Amino acid sequence: MNLDLTGKHAIVCGSTQGIGKASALELAALGASVTLMARNEEKLKQTVAELQGSDSQRHGYLVADFSDSEEVKRVIAGHVQSNKVHILVNNTGGPPGGLAIDAKEEEFIKAFTAHLICNQLLVQAVVPGMKSEQYGRIINIISTSVKIPLKGLGVSNTVRGAVANWAKTLSVELAPFGITVNNVLPGATLTGRLEAVMQTKAEKSGKSVEEVMREMVKEIPAGRVGNAHEVAAAVAFLATPAAAYINGINIPVDGGRTGSL
Repeated sequence: MNLDLTGKHAIVCGSTQGIGKASALELAALGASVTLMARNEEKLKQTVAELQGSDSQRHGYLVADFSDSEEVKRVIAGHVQSNKVHILVNNTGGPPGGLAIDAKEEEFIKAFTAHLICNQLLVQAVVPGMKSEQYGRIINIISTSVKIPLKGLGVSNTVRGAVANWAKTLSVELAPFGITVNNVLPGATLTGRLEAVMQTKAEKSGKSVEEVMREMVKEIPAGRVGNAHEVAAAVAFLATPAAAYINGINIPVDGGRTGSL
């Protein structure tokens, strides 16, 4: 099985913490040169220092805030002028919780911009290089909500579904060029995002965070929540030559919690 990413260049978004950071570490361990992309430059510098590397690997970072699509467009355009990108991991923090019926118009617009519009801009920038290299892996970290909507995450459910369908459409359009587009769907994973969701549920229900966690774990056949590196392992595999014939799919990494095929 060919898992070697030597000579490949990856951009990993939202890569200073959680699943994004774990994915960057895994890709670097497989030999890829990794460019981190996030808004906090100090955290980007710290994360770059943690990436493994041989003499042939060149790690770096790009500073961009995904709430500003024009900034993302400008930053990635400058990067691809002198760099071909083989792997793009689209990942950014999820929208705040709440019912869909209560969400304000600007909440949908903000989430749609950060998750779908910025993804689109990044893909448009890197695909020409992928075509010329005849190698491309576009991996979107979304949510199991694209299979079964999650209670209390109305805006997130809506936008994640849009990203999943966008990705499926792209997978058909780009497959003839040796480019695959797949989605990784994390379930309950120990990240800052999960902690925030549990805290919100605890406050609304009057329960402790520990009680909320126990109730969540009861729904997971594996009997535990996952960790970021377990999700990152799926991301890294999809980026490799071994995954060349896997295209246009959603892969839940959730301990068996999602109640559908």
